Amino acid sequence: MDWISQVEFWHWWILAAALIVLELFAPGAFFLWIGISAAVVGALLWLLPATTWEVQLVVFSALSIVSVIGWRKYLKRHPIQTDRPMLNRRGHHYVGRVFTLEQPIINGSGKIRVDDSTWKIQGADLPAGAKIQVTGVDGVVLLVVPATTVSSSL
Repeated sequence: MDWISQVEFWHWWILAAALIVLELFAPGAFFLWIGISAAVVGALLWLLPATTWEVQLVVFSALSIVSVIGWRKYLKRHPIQTDRPMLNRRGHHYVGRVFTLEQPIINGSGKIRVDDSTWKIQGADLPAGAKIQVTGVDGVVLLVVPATTVSSSL
């Protein structure tokens, strides 16, 4: 425990740099805010060198918690706009599309070939050759209904 009382401002700045670099490898705007908090504590210690390690840890903890929670609340109110909102939600690209079953849906589940991949599907039992429409996604499973059901209800 003796080492903790000898922490200087540049130790905090090294921790800040390490956390910000870690953010580059594990993005999610989590380590970034903790790294910024460490940098602020380093600046505080540089300006007020007599600050005890207990105060440093309390300030670091409080800043980290407040900054992470504040950023998440900000993102909820101001979501990031993108021209490709479904980029990382591949299954959602297929919602609304109509496909022809190559294999039947048996006991509510089956598979379809879409572009270059095979997807599990859930829906009413249907024979091979039936037309289906994707209505939603549940994880990695496409939810489907007979294509005539959807088009007649629109």
